[in-house]
Amino acid sequence: MHSAALAPAPAVFSSASVRSRHAAAPAIISSASGRPRRGARGGVRCEVASSSVPSAAAPQAAKWAQRTVVLPPQRRGCHLITPKIVNEIRDDLAEFKCGMAHLFLQHTSASLTINENYDSDVQADTETFLSHIVPEGPSAPWRHTMEGPDDMPAHIKSSMFGCSLTIPITNGRLNMGTWQVTH
Repeated sequence: MHSAALAPAPAVFSSASVRSRHAAAPAIISSASGRPRRGARGGVRCEVASSSVPSAAAPQAAKWAQRTVVLPPQRRGCHLITPKIVNEIRDDLAEFKCGMAHLFLQHTSASLTINENYDSDVQADTETFLSHIVPEGPSAPWRHTMEGPDDMPAHIKSSMFGCSLTIPITNGRLNMGTWQVTH
């Protein structure tokens, strides 16, 4: 949501589902040769304590996908990233009937949040609130200023909102409310 620097911020998408749409799908993103496809990071083991699959039915393997999405540099502020994330993980999402998408931002002066996208005043009001509660500039009381006067406020804002989100996946889509988007 906030970024002091204009460096690309990698966001890691991973998703898990106990019941995948395609039971024969591999546990990691792989090519026909069995080697990880470009962008695949490897498999993650999922242990299930109990299963709702009847004992007569063959249990389905847990399915995981993981991908790194690089977000373009942005100026300070609230920025809509849902379309970029969905576009990058569309093929992976399609593999899940039911699951969870976990977004993790690998940056210390940026954050993630879910909020309304219907009225742009929500973004403006969020920025106004954050600027009021975490002041910037030479008169601000921050000691960490080696990377610029806006860097420490960005670290504080990141701590306030956090750097990860978990969003349900339903029928191959992020299951968010009508006006919900990620910033």
